[in-house]
Formats: sequence, C-alpha cells, structure tokens
Amino acid sequence: MTRNDEFSEYVAARWPRLVRAAVLLGCSPAEAEDVVQAALMRCLVHWRKVERADDRDAYVHRVLVNTFASSRRRHWTREHATAHMPETPSLDHTVAIDTADAVLRSLDRLNRDQRTAVVLRYYAHLSEQQMAAVLGVATGTVKSRLSRALKVLAEDPHLAELRGTP
Repeated sequence: MTRNDEFSEYVAARWPRLVRAAVLLGCSPAEAEDVVQAALMRCLVHWRKVERADDRDAYVHRVLVNTFASSRRRHWTREHATAHMPETPSLDHTVAIDTADAVLRSLDRLNRDQRTAVVLRYYAHLSEQQMAAVLGVATGTVKSRLSRALKVLAEDPHLAELRGTP
C-alpha cells in the first residue's frame, strides 16, 4: 500500500469526526472543512512522522488544534463568502437546532483552553494522557482545565434548559 493510499484511508475514516471537532472548537461548518483540510495537508507532508507517532489520532488532533489556533490569528476568518443561502430548516428539525445552539452557546462561554479540553475529551474521546500529549501540558493541567470547564457548563443556563432544570 502506498503512502497516498494509507493517507486516503485514514482521511476517509476520520474526516467527519475531524470536521465536527473543528466545529466544536468554534468554526462554522464551512470553515471547519477548511481548517481540517489545512491540518490534513500538514499531516500528508509529514505522513511518515504521523505513522511513527505513538497515537496517530492524538497527533492529528494536535495538528488540528494548532491549525485552528493559527486560523484565528488571520484576518480572513472574519468573513465567510457563500455562493447560496442555506436552506431554512423545517419545523421537524427545530429541537435538534435548539440543542445544537444551546451546546455551541455554552461552549462559547469557555475560554479557548477549556473548550479545547472539552472537545478533545468528550467529542474526540481522547484519554487525559493523550490530551496532555496533544496540548503539550501535564496531565494535571488537563484535569484542572476539564474541572473548571465542567463547572462553567454545569452552571450554564442554556444547558439548564436542555436538562429541564431552572
């Protein structure tokens, strides 16, 4: 199997999950695809290095987080051109839209480090050790970021509505 074949298989299997992780980090869906594509381009260039990593998924998530952080420092992320307007959702999808909106509003209340920790732990399902490797911090730092983030989320009024509590 060639390098390109291995990479293509990896991307095919992980693309939706990586795009969703980028959305949860704070990207719009279109921007998420761009950020993931840029991250994967970096991975392709250094694919042998990615293959030798102890945990390939953790390595790719680290590249994704770094690419996302870099994209936020650029001015082009402030405008999003589109060829057409998105469809108006039907009434059947309002509950899912309300839930997604509440979750994204809640994630917006977290600082960047806390939000990244929550996405890597609860969406990407990385262990605390994997997260520490991805973020380049100690395991204790990962635990404290998650603890503080969960405290903020527990007190969030948007999520309280979803739980049905006042």
